[in-house]
Amino acid sequence: MKAGWLPRLLLSPSVLLTLVCVYGCILFTVYLSFTASTLLPRHEWAGTAAYTRLLGLENWKISANNLAVFASLYIAIAMALGLVLAILIDQKIRAEAVLRSIFLYPMALSFIVTGTAWKWLLDPGVGLEKSMHLLGWQGFAFGWIKDGDMAIYCVVIAAVWQTSGFAMALFLAGLRGVDSEQIHAARLDGARTWQVYWRIVLPQLGPVFVSAFVILAHMAIKSYDLVIALTNGGPGRSTWLPSVFMYQYSFTRNEMAVGAASSVLMLLAVGAIVLPYLWGAMRSAGGRHD
Repeated sequence: MKAGWLPRLLLSPSVLLTLVCVYGCILFTVYLSFTASTLLPRHEWAGTAAYTRLLGLENWKISANNLAVFASLYIAIAMALGLVLAILIDQKIRAEAVLRSIFLYPMALSFIVTGTAWKWLLDPGVGLEKSMHLLGWQGFAFGWIKDGDMAIYCVVIAAVWQTSGFAMALFLAGLRGVDSEQIHAARLDGARTWQVYWRIVLPQLGPVFVSAFVILAHMAIKSYDLVIALTNGGPGRSTWLPSVFMYQYSFTRNEMAVGAASSVLMLLAVGAIVLPYLWGAMRSAGGRHD
């Protein structure tokens, strides 16, 4: 009898806190998005007025466009670099453990630390440009972080640096699961290395590609601390993402309803990416049990 109720009793505080602090806050945010809340919550029902205003704001359009640029480049480069690193490490090199640790180390840092470090590195006054000048390269210029057209790419660089090692770990685990007998048979048949990877290895990494895409995509959508530490959303609004927009309108411009509406749209975007993946994983697990 104790084995039945004791585990539930021990888990109940965590479950209760999750229900209140996570799902309760989500429901409250959804509720706020249908009100006319400003600095403080107001309970007058306003329908979809906040969503209508949100979709008409130039700042939201800029944030969505920046997210499209950032997410597409970030996901593509991080996955490509992670795959290349995984293939190189999978060659049974002697320093494999050391290299794995080096590439994974950035994931142990917070995005605030990463953003601050890259801000120093990319700042023309103290970073890479200054170092090149001290070494005699007086004509070297790299001021992307202060250029409104190029600053978003600085965010991409920092994000890729932090998470490409994580993508490498995912792909390396997938590579270690590929049937070595198929690869050996293909080599005996005269297949070149690129043909082995293209026709045998990569098709078997399909689930890993999906997993990496889902994880990186949801990280891109909710990116906030990296942007704030690196560029603070500037110059101007050139690195505003939906998360930065949400904070600005909720807590700086005192348009709580509009900020809540942007949060709901971000939640829907993450759900559209994550839920199909979870559904497919659950169906696959159910099929194996059957």
